Amino acid sequence: MATINRYGEGDVVMSTDKVVTSTWSDNTNNLTTFHTSSIQANQTDPNSQGNFFIEAYHKATSSVDAEVQFSVGYGHKAGSGSVDFTNDTGSFGYSATKVVYNQYRQLVYGDETQNFTFSTHTPDDIYFINVNRSRYRHNLKPGSLNLKLTNGGNSIELTDDSVTSTGSAVITNIGRQFNLVSGSSGVMLGSNINQVGTTSSYGFVYPDAGLIILNPDALDVSQLNLVSTKASNSNGNNGTKLLTAMEAGNQFIVDSEERITSQYYFTRVKNFEFNYSSNPSFIDDQGSLNFTSMIDMPRVYISTVGLYNDEGDLLAVAKISQPIAKDFTKEALIRVKLDY
Repeated sequence: MATINRYGEGDVVMSTDKVVTSTWSDNTNNLTTFHTSSIQANQTDPNSQGNFFIEAYHKATSSVDAEVQFSVGYGHKAGSGSVDFTNDTGSFGYSATKVVYNQYRQLVYGDETQNFTFSTHTPDDIYFINVNRSRYRHNLKPGSLNLKLTNGGNSIELTDDSVTSTGSAVITNIGRQFNLVSGSSGVMLGSNINQVGTTSSYGFVYPDAGLIILNPDALDVSQLNLVSTKASNSNGNNGTKLLTAMEAGNQFIVDSEERITSQYYFTRVKNFEFNYSSNPSFIDDQGSLNFTSMIDMPRVYISTVGLYNDEGDLLAVAKISQPIAKDFTKEALIRVKLDY
């Protein structure tokens, strides 16, 4: 008859491993082609979705398996760069870009009064790239970002500075914050994050939220010369400008990272344990052995390990790939692994 044995000290070991995969659909490493919806492309109405964000797909939206990979957009703290929702007195400046700016500073800082400051420079606006939540696991992998922006004959390659800063980060409401800098694979080009003039970085990377915030002033005055449109009560199509520069750059690489915790149960079966079975082929209705030859030297096969709680409830079952022969002359050590 099978009994329940408690695991002893040293029988249970826990470990955590990191699994890295490509972020984009179809296991694509470098996302080079973007597709958008024609509905979002129409930004004439102040309330149109495209004024708030534009979603990028890896396939044409007419395809049944097209999936959103990321979204881009533009925010301005005064509401410039998009048409006001209404033209009534007292509502000037209330537009999609103001909503976007307030939303992201609320996410990052927890209030709508804190402005985004890149190094020591505080612009009036931001760009954002928001990786779709379904595309990454626990977080984006720091040091894997390689983003190239191209505008005409001008280009710039951007990454986070996690490798250069030896993994240190500022902690915000949405997790770790690294600087967005010129460079590749987490290594900053040069030795100063103020790569635009002497006061400004290119933005921030939030790997735990799948978010990249870009500094428009840095993109405007750098070699990229993107030039965002910041006129009040005017549709600047700035989100489209950023998406166009990303597609022209032909390089958007970032990996997804997942932490998998494994618990190992070393199940030790002594020679004198588990040599009998309650299987109907082994005993009869009265509990007697069906075969007298089994009385002194029973022979059974271990095929399953069950994990129970202190109340005797079965919590998990581990199946062995091949049954293990067991009798009084044999012992077994079975390693059971639980991933979560």
